[in-house]
Amino acid sequence: MSTVTSDAEKGTRLHHDYDNGAPSTSAATRSAPTPPWRPLANPGPLGLSAFALTTFVLSLPNIVIGLAFFYGAGIGEFFVGNTFGATALSSYGGFWLSYAAILVPGFNAAAPYNASTPEGAEEFRLAVSFFLFGWFIFTFLMLVAVLRHSIAFIVLFSTLDMAFLMLALGEHLEKTALIKAGGVFGLLAAFTAWYCAMAQMLSNDNSFFTLPIVSFQKKAI
Repeated sequence: MSTVTSDAEKGTRLHHDYDNGAPSTSAATRSAPTPPWRPLANPGPLGLSAFALTTFVLSLPNIVIGLAFFYGAGIGEFFVGNTFGATALSSYGGFWLSYAAILVPGFNAAAPYNASTPEGAEEFRLAVSFFLFGWFIFTFLMLVAVLRHSIAFIVLFSTLDMAFLMLALGEHLEKTALIKAGGVFGLLAAFTAWYCAMAQMLSNDNSFFTLPIVSFQKKAI
């Protein structure tokens, strides 16, 4: 008497030999061997390092466009199931792409404002300030999300939030001192991000020392 094998039964027999040892002639029961599962690397250190370097370069009189376009790893956080990392790093990757688009003349970001005129330049400057204010708000929300994570991440998002606030106010009020203050906070955020990246990479297996982040929870963010 022939029997019909359900999909559930096929799934349970996928990695096991048939009891009678005879090969199956049914196409429905034949399947290619499933490759062994391999754990994915932690994309957090790469994302933090990319964020740190781009923030470091932006906070100094340097060229940031290349890094803003090509250095980042936020998408990798989706594959390891890290909701916060995917949200934060992908969003800041979007910030760098959009900010680079503002700086690259080919995107003509200033064209709608007719920035060649004094009135147009003023409107464009205010638009950039509101752009930065928006990222100040977003970063504050990310800061709230890490209040129970660790001291290191609280410092990271606090300094980054202050950097966005100072830069936004500096653009809005045309105050060079505020823009320089934003650069200082940006440098602090960059070095803190590098510290967090190294804290995730260094372990007793690959280093003579580890870096504490003073975590408030057992699960890494």
